[in-house]
Amino acid sequence: MLRSMFSAISGLRAHQTKMDTVANNIANVNTVGFKTQNTVFETTLTQVLRTGRGPDDTEGGTNPAQVGLGVKLAAITTDFGQGKTQNTGRALDFMIQGDGFFVTKSGGQQLYTRAGSFTFDGAGKLITADGNRVQGWMADDTGRIDTGGTMEDLQVQYGAALPPRATTQVTMSRNVLVSPGATATSTPPNVIVAKSTVYNAAGTEQRLNLTWTQQSADPATGDSYWVLKVSNEDNSPTPAPETYGVKFAAGKVPVFTAEGATTATPASTYLPGNTLNVTGWGDTGGVTFDFAQVTAQAAGTAISAVDQDGYTAGSLSSFSLSEDGTITGVYTNNERRAIGKLALATFDNPSGLINMGNTSYAIGDNSGVALIGAAGTGSLGTLTSGALEMSNVDLSEEFTGLIIAQRGFQANSKVITASDELLQDLVNLKR
Repeated sequence: MLRSMFSAISGLRAHQTKMDTVANNIANVNTVGFKTQNTVFETTLTQVLRTGRGPDDTEGGTNPAQVGLGVKLAAITTDFGQGKTQNTGRALDFMIQGDGFFVTKSGGQQLYTRAGSFTFDGAGKLITADGNRVQGWMADDTGRIDTGGTMEDLQVQYGAALPPRATTQVTMSRNVLVSPGATATSTPPNVIVAKSTVYNAAGTEQRLNLTWTQQSADPATGDSYWVLKVSNEDNSPTPAPETYGVKFAAGKVPVFTAEGATTATPASTYLPGNTLNVTGWGDTGGVTFDFAQVTAQAAGTAISAVDQDGYTAGSLSSFSLSEDGTITGVYTNNERRAIGKLALATFDNPSGLINMGNTSYAIGDNSGVALIGAAGTGSLGTLTSGALEMSNVDLSEEFTGLIIAQRGFQANSKVITASDELLQDLVNLKR
Protein backbone atom coordinates (compact mmCIF):
# COMPACT_ATOMS: atom_id res chain seq x y z
CA MET A 1 0.00 0.00 0.00
CA LEU A 2 1.03 3.59 -0.54
CA ARG A 3 2.45 5.74 2.25
CA SER A 4 0.29 8.61 1.03
CA MET A 5 -2.86 6.73 1.95
CA PHE A 6 -1.82 6.24 5.56
CA SER A 7 -0.62 9.86 5.79
CA ALA A 8 -4.00 11.00 4.54
CA ILE A 9 -5.77 8.76 7.09
CA SER A 10 -3.79 10.46 9.88
CA GLY A 11 -4.83 13.79 8.37
CA LEU A 12 -8.48 12.74 8.48
CA ARG A 13 -8.16 11.78 12.13
CA ALA A 14 -6.40 15.03 13.08
CA HIS A 15 -8.89 17.23 11.26
CA GLN A 16 -11.77 15.26 12.74
CA THR A 17 -10.40 16.12 16.19
CA LYS A 18 -10.13 19.77 15.15
CA MET A 19 -13.72 19.64 13.93
CA ASP A 20 -14.81 18.12 17.26
CA THR A 21 -13.01 20.87 19.18
CA VAL A 22 -14.49 23.65 17.07
CA ALA A 23 -17.95 22.12 17.38
CA ASN A 24 -17.57 21.97 21.17
CA ASN A 25 -16.52 25.63 21.27
CA ILE A 26 -19.51 26.69 19.21
CA ALA A 27 -21.85 24.56 21.31
CA ASN A 28 -20.61 26.37 24.45
CA VAL A 29 -20.75 29.88 23.02
CA ASN A 30 -23.26 30.83 25.75
CA THR A 31 -21.89 28.66 28.58
CA VAL A 32 -20.99 30.78 31.62
CA GLY A 33 -17.26 30.71 32.34
CA PHE A 34 -16.43 28.45 29.37
CA LYS A 35 -12.91 28.72 27.96
CA THR A 36 -12.10 28.19 24.27
CA GLN A 37 -10.03 25.17 23.26
CA ASN A 38 -7.69 24.98 20.28
CA THR A 39 -6.01 22.05 18.51
CA VAL A 40 -2.29 21.98 17.75
CA PHE A 41 -0.94 19.57 15.11
CA GLU A 42 2.57 18.21 14.63
CA THR A 43 4.25 15.84 12.20
CA THR A 44 4.64 12.16 12.95
CA LEU A 45 7.73 10.09 12.20
CA THR A 46 9.46 10.45 8.84
CA GLN A 47 11.04 7.76 6.69
CA VAL A 48 14.62 8.52 5.58
CA LEU A 49 15.12 7.59 1.92
CA ARG A 50 18.65 8.86 1.77
CA THR A 51 20.89 10.14 4.51
CA GLY A 52 22.73 13.42 4.21
CA ARG A 53 26.46 13.72 3.73
CA GLY A 54 28.84 16.47 4.74
CA PRO A 55 31.18 18.21 2.27
CA ASP A 56 34.73 17.02 1.77
CA ASP A 57 37.75 18.10 -0.26
CA THR A 58 36.38 16.74 -3.52
CA GLU A 59 32.56 16.96 -3.26
CA GLY A 60 29.94 19.13 -1.73
CA GLY A 61 27.55 17.88 0.91
CA THR A 62 24.06 16.49 0.31
CA ASN A 63 20.90 16.89 2.35
CA PRO A 64 18.92 13.94 3.62
CA ALA A 65 15.83 12.85 1.68
CA GLN A 66 12.91 12.19 4.03
CA VAL A 67 9.27 11.35 3.49
CA GLY A 68 6.77 12.37 6.14
CA LEU A 69 4.36 9.75 7.40
CA GLY A 70 1.48 12.01 8.36
CA VAL A 71 0.22 14.27 11.12
CA LYS A 72 -0.80 13.79 14.71
CA LEU A 73 -2.47 15.81 17.45
CA ALA A 74 0.20 17.57 19.56
CA ALA A 75 -2.10 19.23 22.09
CA ILE A 76 -5.52 20.66 22.78
CA THR A 77 -4.83 24.00 24.50
CA THR A 78 -7.26 26.05 26.55
CA ASP A 79 -7.49 29.83 26.27
CA PHE A 80 -8.08 31.15 29.81
CA GLY A 81 -8.44 34.75 28.63
CA GLN A 82 -11.05 36.96 30.31
CA GLY A 83 -14.60 36.61 29.02
CA LYS A 84 -16.95 39.55 28.63
CA THR A 85 -19.29 40.73 31.37
CA GLN A 86 -22.94 39.72 31.45
CA ASN A 87 -24.87 41.84 33.92
CA THR A 88 -27.64 39.89 35.64
CA GLY A 89 -28.50 41.94 38.74
CA ARG A 90 -28.77 38.70 40.69
CA ALA A 91 -27.14 38.87 44.13
CA LEU A 92 -25.73 35.34 43.88
CA ASP A 93 -24.03 35.82 40.51
CA PHE A 94 -20.31 36.56 40.91
CA MET A 95 -17.74 37.37 38.26
CA ILE A 96 -13.96 37.19 38.58
CA GLN A 97 -11.94 39.96 36.93
CA GLY A 98 -8.50 38.34 36.90
CA ASP A 99 -6.85 34.93 36.83
CA GLY A 100 -8.53 33.30 39.82
CA PHE A 101 -10.91 30.35 40.07
CA PHE A 102 -13.71 29.78 42.56
CA VAL A 103 -12.95 26.87 44.85
CA THR A 104 -15.68 24.24 45.26
CA LYS A 105 -15.97 20.81 46.78
CA SER A 106 -17.81 17.76 45.49
CA GLY A 107 -17.77 14.44 47.30
CA GLY A 108 -14.56 15.32 49.11
CA GLN A 109 -12.77 16.40 45.90
CA GLN A 110 -11.68 20.00 45.50
CA LEU A 111 -12.64 21.51 42.15
CA TYR A 112 -12.15 24.90 40.52
CA THR A 113 -14.46 26.90 38.26
CA ARG A 114 -14.92 30.29 36.63
CA ALA A 115 -18.71 29.91 36.54
CA GLY A 116 -20.00 32.06 39.40
CA SER A 117 -23.74 31.43 39.26
CA PHE A 118 -24.50 30.23 42.79
CA THR A 119 -27.52 29.43 44.88
CA PHE A 120 -28.34 28.04 48.33
CA ASP A 121 -29.20 24.52 49.38
CA GLY A 122 -31.62 23.58 52.15
CA ALA A 123 -28.94 24.06 54.80
CA GLY A 124 -28.12 27.59 53.66
CA LYS A 125 -24.82 26.56 52.06
CA LEU A 126 -23.64 28.35 48.95
CA ILE A 127 -23.53 25.90 46.03
CA THR A 128 -22.91 25.86 42.28
CA ALA A 129 -25.62 25.01 39.76
CA ASP A 130 -24.63 21.33 39.89
CA GLY A 131 -24.53 21.15 43.70
CA ASN A 132 -20.82 21.64 44.45
CA ARG A 133 -20.26 23.55 47.71
CA VAL A 134 -18.47 26.87 47.42
CA GLN A 135 -15.41 27.14 49.67
CA GLY A 136 -14.09 30.05 51.71
CA TRP A 137 -13.60 31.22 55.27
CA MET A 138 -16.42 31.85 57.75
CA ALA A 139 -16.26 34.80 60.16
CA ASP A 140 -16.18 34.32 63.93
CA ASP A 141 -18.72 35.84 66.32
CA THR A 142 -17.08 39.25 66.08
CA GLY A 143 -17.03 39.29 62.27
CA ARG A 144 -13.30 38.56 62.02
CA ILE A 145 -12.15 36.40 59.08
CA ASP A 146 -8.90 34.44 59.11
CA THR A 147 -7.93 33.88 55.46
CA GLY A 148 -4.94 31.87 56.62
CA GLY A 149 -7.16 29.27 58.24
CA THR A 150 -8.75 26.13 56.84
CA MET A 151 -11.33 26.58 54.10
CA GLU A 152 -14.88 25.38 54.73
CA ASP A 153 -18.33 25.44 53.17
CA LEU A 154 -19.70 28.99 52.99
CA GLN A 155 -23.07 29.30 54.66
CA VAL A 156 -25.54 32.19 54.79
CA GLN A 157 -28.64 31.63 56.88
CA TYR A 158 -31.44 34.15 56.52
CA GLY A 159 -32.97 34.92 59.89
CA ALA A 160 -29.76 34.04 61.76
CA ALA A 161 -29.74 35.87 65.09
CA LEU A 162 -27.27 38.61 65.97
CA PRO A 163 -27.17 38.96 69.78
CA PRO A 164 -27.27 42.46 71.29
CA ARG A 165 -24.12 44.36 72.15
CA ALA A 166 -23.80 46.85 74.97
CA THR A 167 -22.43 50.27 74.07
CA THR A 168 -18.88 50.87 75.24
CA GLN A 169 -18.01 54.02 73.29
CA VAL A 170 -19.78 57.04 71.81
CA THR A 171 -18.08 59.46 69.43
CA MET A 172 -19.14 63.10 69.68
CA SER A 173 -18.44 65.70 67.01
CA ARG A 174 -18.90 69.35 65.94
CA ASN A 175 -19.12 72.36 68.26
CA VAL A 176 -20.25 73.56 71.68
CA LEU A 177 -21.53 77.04 70.79
CA VAL A 178 -20.05 79.78 72.98
CA SER A 179 -21.96 82.92 73.99
CA PRO A 180 -19.19 85.53 74.56
CA GLY A 181 -20.86 87.33 77.48
CA ALA A 182 -22.68 84.44 79.16
CA THR A 183 -21.94 83.52 82.78
CA ALA A 184 -23.33 81.03 85.29
CA THR A 185 -25.90 83.65 86.38
CA SER A 186 -26.96 84.82 82.93
CA THR A 187 -30.65 85.02 82.18
CA PRO A 188 -31.33 83.04 80.15
CA PRO A 189 -28.21 80.88 80.60
CA ASN A 190 -26.35 79.55 77.54
CA VAL A 191 -27.38 75.88 77.49
CA ILE A 192 -26.50 73.36 74.76
CA VAL A 193 -28.24 69.96 74.84
CA ALA A 194 -26.84 67.02 72.87
CA LYS A 195 -28.72 63.75 72.75
CA SER A 196 -27.29 60.24 72.53
CA THR A 197 -28.72 56.74 72.34
CA VAL A 198 -26.86 53.75 73.81
CA TYR A 199 -27.70 50.10 74.50
CA ASN A 200 -27.28 47.97 77.60
CA ALA A 201 -26.25 44.28 77.69
CA ALA A 202 -29.86 43.19 77.05
CA GLY A 203 -30.03 45.33 73.92
CA THR A 204 -32.42 47.77 75.56
CA GLU A 205 -32.23 51.29 74.17
CA GLN A 206 -31.18 54.03 76.61
CA ARG A 207 -31.64 57.69 75.72
CA LEU A 208 -29.62 60.33 77.50
CA ASN A 209 -29.00 64.05 77.43
CA LEU A 210 -25.61 65.74 77.59
CA THR A 211 -26.45 69.22 78.85
CA TRP A 212 -23.70 71.85 78.52
CA THR A 213 -24.21 75.02 80.59
CA GLN A 214 -21.75 77.85 80.02
CA GLN A 215 -20.17 79.29 83.18
CA SER A 216 -17.96 81.95 81.65
CA ALA A 217 -15.88 82.90 78.63
CA ASP A 218 -12.61 84.82 78.60
CA PRO A 219 -12.57 87.11 75.57
CA ALA A 220 -8.88 87.80 76.06
CA THR A 221 -7.74 84.16 75.83
CA GLY A 222 -10.71 82.60 74.06
CA ASP A 223 -11.06 80.02 76.85
CA SER A 224 -14.55 79.00 78.00
CA TYR A 225 -15.78 77.08 81.03
CA TRP A 226 -18.81 74.81 81.26
CA VAL A 227 -20.71 72.35 83.39
CA LEU A 228 -21.63 69.08 81.66
CA LYS A 229 -24.56 67.10 83.08
CA VAL A 230 -25.22 63.55 81.80
CA SER A 231 -28.77 62.45 82.64
CA ASN A 232 -31.67 60.33 81.48
CA GLU A 233 -33.69 61.93 78.67
CA ASP A 234 -36.93 61.48 80.61
CA ASN A 235 -35.36 63.00 83.79
CA SER A 236 -35.75 59.76 85.73
CA PRO A 237 -33.23 59.31 88.57
CA THR A 238 -31.93 56.00 87.21
CA PRO A 239 -29.17 55.95 86.17
CA ALA A 240 -28.16 58.77 88.48
CA PRO A 241 -27.14 61.99 86.72
CA GLU A 242 -23.44 62.85 86.71
CA THR A 243 -21.93 66.33 86.52
CA TYR A 244 -18.45 67.40 85.34
CA GLY A 245 -16.55 70.63 84.94
CA VAL A 246 -15.25 71.35 81.44
CA LYS A 247 -12.64 73.71 80.05
CA PHE A 248 -12.26 74.54 76.39
CA ALA A 249 -8.98 76.25 75.61
CA ALA A 250 -9.35 78.53 72.60
CA GLY A 251 -9.98 76.42 69.51
CA LYS A 252 -9.08 73.19 71.33
CA VAL A 253 -10.90 70.06 72.47
CA PRO A 254 -12.29 69.85 76.02
CA VAL A 255 -10.68 68.64 79.24
CA PHE A 256 -12.77 67.51 82.20
CA THR A 257 -12.72 67.69 85.97
CA ALA A 258 -14.94 66.08 88.57
CA GLU A 259 -15.47 69.55 90.08
CA GLY A 260 -16.78 72.77 88.59
CA ALA A 261 -14.29 74.31 86.17
CA THR A 262 -13.43 78.01 86.44
CA THR A 263 -10.49 80.21 85.63
CA ALA A 264 -9.14 79.39 89.11
CA THR A 265 -9.35 75.59 88.76
CA PRO A 266 -5.84 74.07 89.00
CA ALA A 267 -4.68 72.22 85.88
CA SER A 268 -3.79 69.21 88.01
CA THR A 269 -7.45 68.51 88.73
CA TYR A 270 -8.37 67.91 85.10
CA LEU A 271 -8.77 64.33 83.91
CA PRO A 272 -6.24 63.15 81.31
CA GLY A 273 -7.25 63.05 77.66
CA ASN A 274 -10.41 64.13 75.86
CA THR A 275 -12.59 61.20 76.86
CA LEU A 276 -15.07 60.80 79.68
CA ASN A 277 -16.29 57.51 81.16
CA VAL A 278 -19.85 57.67 82.44
CA THR A 279 -21.03 54.73 84.55
CA GLY A 280 -24.53 53.35 84.78
CA TRP A 281 -25.08 53.40 81.01
CA GLY A 282 -24.44 50.88 78.26
CA ASP A 283 -21.85 48.27 79.18
CA THR A 284 -21.25 47.17 82.76
CA GLY A 285 -18.11 49.29 82.79
CA GLY A 286 -19.99 52.35 81.56
CA VAL A 287 -19.78 54.30 78.32
CA THR A 288 -16.69 56.21 77.21
CA PHE A 289 -17.57 59.44 75.39
CA ASP A 290 -14.91 60.56 72.92
CA PHE A 291 -14.77 64.35 72.50
CA ALA A 292 -11.62 64.49 70.36
CA GLN A 293 -13.65 65.97 67.47
CA VAL A 294 -15.40 68.67 69.57
CA THR A 295 -14.38 72.30 69.95
CA ALA A 296 -16.01 75.41 71.44
CA GLN A 297 -16.84 78.01 68.79
CA ALA A 298 -19.02 81.09 68.55
CA ALA A 299 -20.79 79.65 65.49
CA GLY A 300 -21.09 76.37 63.60
CA THR A 301 -22.96 73.10 63.87
CA ALA A 302 -24.10 72.11 67.34
CA ILE A 303 -22.48 69.13 69.07
CA SER A 304 -24.07 65.71 68.47
CA ALA A 305 -23.34 61.99 68.76
CA VAL A 306 -22.12 60.68 65.41
CA ASP A 307 -21.31 57.05 66.26
CA GLN A 308 -21.71 54.42 68.97
CA ASP A 309 -20.75 50.75 69.02
CA GLY A 310 -23.80 49.14 70.64
CA TYR A 311 -26.94 47.67 69.13
CA THR A 312 -30.08 45.73 69.93
CA ALA A 313 -30.71 42.13 68.84
CA GLY A 314 -31.35 41.53 65.15
CA SER A 315 -31.65 38.86 62.48
CA LEU A 316 -30.08 38.48 59.05
CA SER A 317 -32.28 39.97 56.34
CA SER A 318 -29.94 40.31 53.33
CA PHE A 319 -26.29 40.31 52.31
CA SER A 320 -23.90 41.89 49.86
CA LEU A 321 -20.54 40.96 48.32
CA SER A 322 -17.56 43.30 48.14
CA GLU A 323 -14.76 43.19 45.55
CA ASP A 324 -12.49 41.33 47.96
CA GLY A 325 -15.01 38.50 48.25
CA THR A 326 -16.31 39.41 51.71
CA ILE A 327 -19.94 38.45 52.24
CA THR A 328 -21.47 41.10 54.52
CA GLY A 329 -24.74 40.40 56.29
CA VAL A 330 -27.33 43.15 56.78
CA TYR A 331 -29.43 42.67 59.93
CA THR A 332 -32.82 43.96 60.94
CA ASN A 333 -31.19 46.21 63.56
CA ASN A 334 -29.32 48.00 60.72
CA GLU A 335 -26.03 46.39 61.69
CA ARG A 336 -23.67 45.08 59.01
CA ARG A 337 -21.27 42.27 59.79
CA ALA A 338 -18.93 40.04 57.79
CA ILE A 339 -20.31 36.50 57.41
CA GLY A 340 -17.54 34.95 55.35
CA LYS A 341 -15.20 35.41 52.43
CA LEU A 342 -14.94 33.56 49.11
CA ALA A 343 -11.66 31.78 48.42
CA LEU A 344 -9.99 32.02 45.03
CA ALA A 345 -7.21 29.90 43.54
CA THR A 346 -4.58 30.40 40.86
CA PHE A 347 -2.17 27.97 39.19
CA ASP A 348 1.28 28.31 37.66
CA ASN A 349 -0.06 26.47 34.59
CA PRO A 350 -3.85 26.56 34.35
CA SER A 351 -3.66 24.81 30.98
CA GLY A 352 -2.53 21.72 32.90
CA LEU A 353 -5.85 21.48 34.76
CA ILE A 354 -8.09 18.49 34.05
CA ASN A 355 -11.52 19.37 32.69
CA MET A 356 -14.03 17.49 34.85
CA GLY A 357 -17.15 18.66 33.01
CA ASN A 358 -19.77 21.02 34.43
CA THR A 359 -17.30 23.86 33.72
CA SER A 360 -15.11 22.60 36.57
CA TYR A 361 -11.45 21.67 36.69
CA ALA A 362 -9.30 19.48 38.90
CA ILE A 363 -5.58 19.71 39.62
CA GLY A 364 -3.51 17.92 36.96
CA ASP A 365 0.01 16.55 36.96
CA ASN A 366 1.29 19.63 35.11
CA SER A 367 -0.95 22.37 36.55
CA GLY A 368 1.02 23.01 39.71
CA VAL A 369 -0.55 23.27 43.14
CA ALA A 370 -3.49 25.53 43.88
CA LEU A 371 -2.39 28.89 45.30
CA ILE A 372 -5.27 29.90 47.58
CA GLY A 373 -5.98 33.47 48.63
CA ALA A 374 -8.57 36.22 48.88
CA ALA A 375 -9.77 38.34 45.97
CA GLY A 376 -7.78 41.51 45.43
CA THR A 377 -4.42 39.91 46.20
CA GLY A 378 -1.78 38.97 43.63
CA SER A 379 -3.22 37.93 40.27
CA LEU A 380 -6.37 36.41 41.78
CA GLY A 381 -8.46 39.35 40.58
CA THR A 382 -11.47 41.09 42.05
CA LEU A 383 -15.11 40.04 42.28
CA THR A 384 -18.21 41.72 40.91
CA SER A 385 -21.64 40.86 42.26
CA GLY A 386 -24.67 40.76 39.97
CA ALA A 387 -22.65 39.75 36.92
CA LEU A 388 -21.31 36.62 35.22
CA GLU A 389 -18.34 35.93 32.98
CA MET A 390 -19.49 34.99 29.51
CA SER A 391 -17.81 32.36 27.36
CA ASN A 392 -14.68 33.68 25.65
CA VAL A 393 -15.55 31.89 22.39
CA ASP A 394 -15.04 34.13 19.34
CA LEU A 395 -17.57 32.95 16.77
CA SER A 396 -15.76 34.58 13.85
CA GLU A 397 -12.60 32.62 14.69
CA GLU A 398 -14.58 29.42 15.25
CA PHE A 399 -16.34 29.67 11.88
CA THR A 400 -12.97 30.25 10.25
CA GLY A 401 -11.63 27.21 12.09
CA LEU A 402 -14.68 25.28 10.93
CA ILE A 403 -13.85 26.05 7.31
CA ILE A 404 -10.19 25.13 7.85
CA ALA A 405 -11.13 21.82 9.46
CA GLN A 406 -13.62 21.04 6.71
CA ARG A 407 -11.19 21.86 3.89
CA GLY A 408 -8.37 19.96 5.60
CA PHE A 409 -10.59 16.90 5.96
CA GLN A 410 -11.76 17.27 2.37
CA ALA A 411 -8.21 17.58 1.02
CA ASN A 412 -7.05 14.47 2.90
CA SER A 413 -9.99 12.51 1.57
CA LYS A 414 -8.97 13.56 -1.95
CA VAL A 415 -5.46 12.16 -1.27
CA ILE A 416 -7.02 8.82 -0.35
CA THR A 417 -9.10 8.90 -3.54
CA ALA A 418 -6.04 9.73 -5.64
CA SER A 419 -4.00 7.00 -3.92
CA ASP A 420 -6.77 4.52 -4.64
CA GLU A 421 -6.72 5.48 -8.30
CA LEU A 422 -2.96 4.93 -8.40
CA LEU A 423 -3.43 1.45 -6.91
CA GLN A 424 -6.18 0.80 -9.45
CA ASP A 425 -3.82 1.78 -12.27
CA LEU A 426 -1.17 -0.54 -10.81
CA VAL A 427 -3.63 -3.45 -10.66
CA ASN A 428 -4.68 -2.75 -14.28
CA LEU A 429 -1.11 -3.24 -15.51
CA LYS A 430 -1.89 -6.96 -15.68
CA ARG A 431 -4.86 -7.71 -17.88
